[in-house]
Amino acid sequence: MQPDLEALTEKYVSRTPHMRDIGMRVTRVEPGVGGMMLPARADWLGDPARGLMHPGPITVLADSACGLAVGTAVDRKVPYATLDLRMDYLRPGGPGQDTHCDAQVYRLTRSVAFIRAEVWQDDRTQPIATAQAAFMLSTPAGTRPPTPGGISASSAPAEPAPSAWQAPAASAPVMADSPVPYLRYLGLRESLQDGQPLYRMPYQDKIIGNPRLPAIHGGVIAGFSESAAILHLAHTLRGSKLPKSIDFAIDYLRAGRPEETFASCEVVRLGARVAMVLVRCWQRSPDYPITVSRGHFLLTDPQG
Repeated sequence: MQPDLEALTEKYVSRTPHMRDIGMRVTRVEPGVGGMMLPARADWLGDPARGLMHPGPITVLADSACGLAVGTAVDRKVPYATLDLRMDYLRPGGPGQDTHCDAQVYRLTRSVAFIRAEVWQDDRTQPIATAQAAFMLSTPAGTRPPTPGGISASSAPAEPAPSAWQAPAASAPVMADSPVPYLRYLGLRESLQDGQPLYRMPYQDKIIGNPRLPAIHGGVIAGFSESAAILHLAHTLRGSKLPKSIDFAIDYLRAGRPEETFASCEVVRLGARVAMVLVRCWQRSPDYPITVSRGHFLLTDPQG
């Protein structure tokens, strides 16, 4: 019996504000397999000069499809969340084409699901990206095993409170003179802190991924982090070269609350052809990060 994909789309997508806003659809469901489609949209343009799709929407699609695959693999209803996600960008994508992703759980343990995914547009044999992720499966309430030393999970020491931190009062839209559609969709802004750029993503209802917590969609946070890395690298290069994503890996440490999110970046390697950037995202304090990530970027001649 074929699954009712319309009903699954209604159940999985319509209840998630971000997936509903971007029009995502379920295209495939099998045990341990989930497929989704992201409709073409002008907002997904990330490089107007070269007509390239921003990697952010691709990551949102991959993260969502991986989550769907996990839901088809577990034999009981349990909460789960992304632990880490790595994207490898194989070919350029265009914002004017629908984007597809199939994800498959290749290993499922009591606590963790491991997933691989493939993203393509017009030709499945020519994927534009691949993804690999790990998802944490929550233990049902009341059945958590004791931690080492006999301390129950519920009585384990809480994390220290984050130190007091104040965001700079002044901010401005990023690339106001040459707006990029995807950055404008996220509403990204920029401040200066200690002479370095501080990137900011204001809270909007449309970026929520888990309405129960509520929490920002993990793919959106990844898209923001990668945008910050590209912006910071462009700031460092001052127009001498253009960065293009090769890969991006993100670790999720805490849920992103429905609040403004901040990112700071560090260029740890700047070669003639490749750069590596580290990104740290937080909300209430830089001492209390919600994600850490890193990406490699190809540096190309702006005249090429």
